[in-house]
Amino acid sequence: MAGESSFDVVSDFDDMEMRNALDQVRREVQQRYDFKGATFDLTQAKTELVLTTDDEFRAKAIRELIESKAVRRGLSLKIFDWGKVEPSGGNKVRQTIGLRRGLDDDLARKLSKLVRDEFPKVKPQIQGDALRIFGKNKDDLQRVIGRLKELDEPIPLQFTNYR
Repeated sequence: MAGESSFDVVSDFDDMEMRNALDQVRREVQQRYDFKGATFDLTQAKTELVLTTDDEFRAKAIRELIESKAVRRGLSLKIFDWGKVEPSGGNKVRQTIGLRRGLDDDLARKLSKLVRDEFPKVKPQIQGDALRIFGKNKDDLQRVIGRLKELDEPIPLQFTNYR
């Protein structure tokens, strides 16, 4: 494959930026008057966040805080998969927030098919939760990137390892 250029299409986010945004949310909730005496817990796992608070009103306010802090930190709102607010024990509510990472198989096949149909000079290849696109001409690869940026997908797309 000498002489070929390539790039990867991935969907990922910066864990440190996410942690910093959540820390900002925690600090702001501690200082806000409307959360005085309220129960609040926000835990982060690898693939999800779990929010526990007193009522749906506070859960909605915290959701807005999380979204605003994430945007300020350069995180896309498409990474959040907001679950339903469910009652939890002791007059509390819990909301599970999924974190989207990686291309699922259906989306990778859809993007691969789109690239094959519209750009016959490049070759897409699915590699786990990423899509690698090869081509001899860098201009063709730039056009593929431009076309993929135009799409409105449910997850954010990044383009890495451009060589």
